Amino acid sequence: MRLAGSESSQRNAKRLRKAMTPPEIALWLALRSNEAGLRFRRQYAAGRYVLDFYCAPARLAVEIDGEAHNRGDRPQRDGVRDAWLAGQGTQVLRYAAGDVLTNLDGVVRDIMTTALARMGRPVG
Repeated sequence: MRLAGSESSQRNAKRLRKAMTPPEIALWLALRSNEAGLRFRRQYAAGRYVLDFYCAPARLAVEIDGEAHNRGDRPQRDGVRDAWLAGQGTQVLRYAAGDVLTNLDGVVRDIMTTALARMGRPVG
């Protein structure tokens, strides 16, 4: 089952690919050259949402949360989004932007372990 995006989310994804944050850029560079050969997409349109990163074979979304994700109604909105994705069979991993910058290797290792496990491939 393909996770397709709406027309507006596809336009938004294209715009966001041109305006990636430093943590997103660092993670993108690490994910696109992973040793397991998994393909990740950046700023991927899914329904009415745009996922920071998406690995289709593992049905895994990766979100980098900046400070704004802790304010206002954002936690509730993120919860609704994560529940919708779960209903589509997609797991969401969330990482604080600061963690990506200070522990990139650990974040990538966690993402790859989760992706490979979801695909039933041996980890290690």
